[in-house]
Amino acid sequence: MRKKQGKGKEETSSSPEIMRLNRYLAHCGICSRREADNLILEGHVKVNGKTVKELGIKVGPKDVVAYKGKKLSAEKLRYVLLNKPRDFITTTKDERDRKTVMQLVKNACRERIYPVGRLDRNTTGLLLFTNDGELADSLMHPSKKVSKIYKVVINKGIREEDYNALLEGTVLDDGPAKIDDLAILSKDKKELGIEIHIGKNRIIRRLFEHYGYEVERLDRTTYAGLDKKDLPRGRWRHLTDNELRRLRHFI
Repeated sequence: MRKKQGKGKEETSSSPEIMRLNRYLAHCGICSRREADNLILEGHVKVNGKTVKELGIKVGPKDVVAYKGKKLSAEKLRYVLLNKPRDFITTTKDERDRKTVMQLVKNACRERIYPVGRLDRNTTGLLLFTNDGELADSLMHPSKKVSKIYKVVINKGIREEDYNALLEGTVLDDGPAKIDDLAILSKDKKELGIEIHIGKNRIIRRLFEHYGYEVERLDRTTYAGLDKKDLPRGRWRHLTDNELRRLRHFI
C-alpha cells in the first residue's frame, strides 16, 4: 500500500461482490445511479455480451459489463481531500500546459480520481477528489444545498450598507445570488467569512465586484462539513470512515 499523507484514516471498505447494475455503473464512475437507469433503458449497457434493458438486474464478479462497447471494471472507491494552493487550475488536463490539481494528487491512489466541482486558479483551500460518480453528482446538485465556507480578503473595508445588501441577496447578470451567512473577521473589515451553497462560476468574486470590491485572497476552509485541520497547503489525505459516512447522507 502506498504511503498516504496527512492524518486521515484511509477509507478501506471494498465493493460488494453482487450489486444492482445501476450501482455497478456508478461504482465504475460512469454516472449516478439515477442516470444509469436511463442508460440501461436506452440500451447502452451489455452484460455478458447481451444488451440489458431491465432495471433491477444484479451483476457479480464473474459478469462482464460493457458500456457503449467498452468493458468496465468496478474500481475500489476512493475519496481524497486536497488543500489546494494558488496557481493550480481545477482540470484533469490543460492544453496550455499550466499546472493542474491532478499533479498534486497523482500519488494518492492507483485508481483514477476526479475533482468534485472546481476552484479558480488563484482560489485556495479544500477540494475533494473521488471516482464515486454517484456521490460527486449528489454533492454538486443544487437541491442538496452543500455548504461551503470561505475566508475572503478584500481590498478595502466593507461598508455597512454593502454588508447588509449581501446578506439580503444580490441580483447578478445571471440571476439572483443569496448567501447563507457573512461575518467580519478583522478590525479593518477587509477579512470576512462567507458561507454559501450556490455553485455559480466565480460567485464570490462576482458578488464583491458587484459592490465595488476586489477579492485579494479567497480560501475555502470548509466543504460539506469537511475541514482542513492538520492539512497543510498543497497536501492531500484520504477521508476517514466517519467523514465518508457523513458525506453519504447527501446521496
